[in-house]
Formats: sequence, C-alpha cells, structure tokens
Amino acid sequence: MIRINLLGVPRKTRGRRSGSSAAVSVPGEGSSTMVAVLIALGLLAVGIGGSYMYVTKQHDSLQADYQKAVQENQRLADVKAKYEASKRKADMFERRVKVIDELKEAQKGPVNLLNLVADTVNHTDAVWLDTMTDDGKALNFTGMALSADAVADLMANLRKTGAFKTVEIKETSQDSSVKELQAFKFELICEKGFTAKVQKQS
Repeated sequence: MIRINLLGVPRKTRGRRSGSSAAVSVPGEGSSTMVAVLIALGLLAVGIGGSYMYVTKQHDSLQADYQKAVQENQRLADVKAKYEASKRKADMFERRVKVIDELKEAQKGPVNLLNLVADTVNHTDAVWLDTMTDDGKALNFTGMALSADAVADLMANLRKTGAFKTVEIKETSQDSSVKELQAFKFELICEKGFTAKVQKQS
C-alpha cells in the first residue's frame, strides 16, 4: 500500500537499516563558498583597477612625450626655416660680391695692360706714343722714334712683357716735318693673349 504525506511533516524514522548511511549537513557551508567567491571577485577587481591605472599612467606619459616631441619638431622646423632664409640671403650677397669682383677684374685688366704699355714705352729710349686704340683683340700704336733701332727696341720690350701673342710693325716712315732731328713715324699692332704676367703685376 502507498501512503502520501499531505501535511509536509517529515516522518520519523523508526530505525536504521543496516548498510545505509544518513546525509550529514555542515552548518555554514554555503556562506563560506559565497565569501570565497566575493574575495576572488574583489581581488580580480583590484587587479583590473591596478592594470587600468597603470595603463592610464603610461598613456598620459606617452601623450606628454608626444606633445613635447611635436613642440620640439615645430621648434626645429622654425629653426630650419630661419637657417634656410639666412642661407639664401648669404648666397645672394655672395653672388653680388662675386659679380662686383668680376666687374672690377674686367675693368682692372685693360687698365693694367695700358699701364704696362706706358711703363714699357717710358723705359725705351728715344720713342713716344701719339695714339693707342684697342679693338678687343689687339692694341694699335702710332708714335715717333728718333731711329729705327729705337722702334726695334720698343717691339722687343713689348714682347718681353708676355702680354701679347705677336708684336708686329705695320708701317714706318721718316717724318719730314721735323727738320732739326731725324724722326720716324711708326705703327705697331700687338695681338693680345698672354695676360698672366699682366695680372701678376697688378
């Protein structure tokens, strides 16, 4: 026969059967497990919070370093721009100075050549010049000499200067207008070319 307990009160056991064991409940076992879980969760939260704080600190440090790098890069860019501007000005002034020096040299060359010719004539006896023209390639001289030998001496002295490729006589004739002395008119053509000695004497 099957009996159903409708009152919900546990029935008293009449006795223990041999070979069977009764379940033993330990007081507080559920609360200990809950405490362990809460402790584990707390430690996990502390670990996560510490990691977050560390990462945040590293982020802030890197951000600060980045801002410093940006500022330094901007400063260096400004310095570079100023340097390049100064260099452009210096290059411009250098080009101007070079042009001025070249113009001075271009002007000084003919002056040195004329001075060289004048000194050569002054150091040659019995000759003097009447005219001198420069066509860019050669100097043309006309003058007077007291003898043909004086003209020859002048040509030799002009060759010795090293300023001319050739020194040639174009024409020579006796000047009949001079009654007291024997005088010769002459015309020389001196082709320019060797100017190293002229520049050295400047």
